[in-house]
Amino acid sequence: MGLVTMKILITAHARKRLQELRQEQISESDIRAAAKSIPGYIPTATRFRGFTASSGRFFDIVAKDVFAGRLVITIIGK
Repeated sequence: MGLVTMKILITAHARKRLQELRQEQISESDIRAAAKSIPGYIPTATRFRGFTASSGRFFDIVAKDVFAGRLVITIIGK
């Protein structure tokens, strides 16, 4: 079995949240790495806690798996 690459989709809402003060210093690459690190299948929107951005800032993501890939719904900075 070969390596399967999962497509990470980031909603417009999540991209907009990155502009807010609470989520500053969190990049899209940080979000993609966090979403890819979650094992298994996510059938319903679920909050995953304890990710660290390359800047050192902690954050959570809400994600679910859809037909097109893994959908990141929102980001919550700490």
